[in-house]
Amino acid sequence: MNAPVDVTQTTFKNEVIEADTPVLVDFWAEWCGPCRKLSPLLDEIAQEMDGQVKVAKVNVDNERALGAMFQVMSIPAVMLFKDGKKVDEFVGVRPKSEIVSKIQAQL
Repeated sequence: MNAPVDVTQTTFKNEVIEADTPVLVDFWAEWCGPCRKLSPLLDEIAQEMDGQVKVAKVNVDNERALGAMFQVMSIPAVMLFKDGKKVDEFVGVRPKSEIVSKIQAQL
């Protein structure tokens, strides 16, 4: 069973940029209501697509530099990385099926 990994500025390169599989990165904060709605969906995706995609979470309150680096203006902001490059992104809560489709397009 695969669970999302918490990513910091220190671990971002190793966990996301150098990953062998696509990585779905969730930029979130504890006080964000929509983030709390999205989180269980991403947990399910991490478990169901284990080995195909990694789900990473960046707490923007703790990792402001990462949020700034990727110009995160609203949260939840979700970015999909493949081969070290951002290939897709969305802001806000989306249906699980839509998120899975975005991932499958990169497999």
